[in-house]
Amino acid sequence: MATQQDSVELVDDTVVRQFARAAVVAALLGAAAPVSIPIPLSPAPITLQVLFVFLAGLVLGPVWGGFSVLLYLTAGGVGLPVFAEMKSGLGILFGYTGGYLWSYLIAAILIGGIVHRGTALRDLRDVSLPLVVGALLTATIVIYGMGTAYMAWLLEFGTWEAISVGVLPFVPGELLKMAAAIAIVRSGRITPVQS
Repeated sequence: MATQQDSVELVDDTVVRQFARAAVVAALLGAAAPVSIPIPLSPAPITLQVLFVFLAGLVLGPVWGGFSVLLYLTAGGVGLPVFAEMKSGLGILFGYTGGYLWSYLIAAILIGGIVHRGTALRDLRDVSLPLVVGALLTATIVIYGMGTAYMAWLLEFGTWEAISVGVLPFVPGELLKMAAAIAIVRSGRITPVQS
């Protein structure tokens, strides 16, 4: 008696690959948490996490890049030590650095939407350098705008004080992270998964 076995594809291979990539980027965001440098002038430390937010949007696009950051925020919110200085919990998400953390989600979606011009992923080697730089600059403005405004509101800083402790100390590092993200995606070693 012969039996016929049909295989059933429950989830598309592209979705599985994108989910795996999103999980890796979320893990890299968390792995960057120990690399934090306290700044005497600021309550927020310097971290490498923004680099991975940039890469989330560039490589994964708006949907999966946003998902990867949401996965990271969820992991930290439930208690995994994935935030700067190995901290975790809802207190961090709603504390004085919470605005920066929540802005990561918007920044990844924004970068992906600008660079890929929608949800379909483009080959990053075909995207103009000015467009990539513009997307990263726009995302950086969102990150520091939201982060600094929220921190200033919680800590009752004036505008200049908020900018001097929440933005200015980070500008040189952000420029280096932008350059690193661009170099990584322009190398062609990491490419979006085409749907």
